[in-house]
Amino acid sequence: MDVKDIHDQINFKVFKFLLNSIFVLILFSIDRFSKIYVIELAEKNEISEIYITSFLNSYLVWNTGIAFGLFSLSNELTYNLFTTLIVLINLIIVYLIIATNDFRKYFFLLILGGSFGNLFDRLYYGSVPDFIDFHIGNFHWFIFNIADIFITVGVICLILAELLYKKEVNE
Repeated sequence: MDVKDIHDQINFKVFKFLLNSIFVLILFSIDRFSKIYVIELAEKNEISEIYITSFLNSYLVWNTGIAFGLFSLSNELTYNLFTTLIVLINLIIVYLIIATNDFRKYFFLLILGGSFGNLFDRLYYGSVPDFIDFHIGNFHWFIFNIADIFITVGVICLILAELLYKKEVNE
């Protein structure tokens, strides 16, 4: 292997890093813009609930817990422990992105982009703005945000990929 080959490999790795970073930044930006829009709309109109359809509302709530409002607690120590845990999980996801050389890398990037969006909110606001409210009649699902969608889709795709990959290996 000569110097040119090494140089080309480094350039390719830098290019992949930049491409992955841009993808995460785009996801983060989509999430941020959606949250900023809903927050500003609620502040300007002094209303936190907007009826969109018979099964979808925009209802702004501030989530101090984790995914879909689970473990919402007012205890600052618990909140800080969850935030630290989220940072550690993000570091593991970054490692998995670096270590993964197949299509699953994009699922990890999807999770990371969403996680960065919610982590930013936890650090900046002290809670995460959730505003998507699906419901059937009076039965409401958890209120969530765009970042939660990215994370959920990424996790579901990873699970499906793992199930399908295991099936291929066993056949």
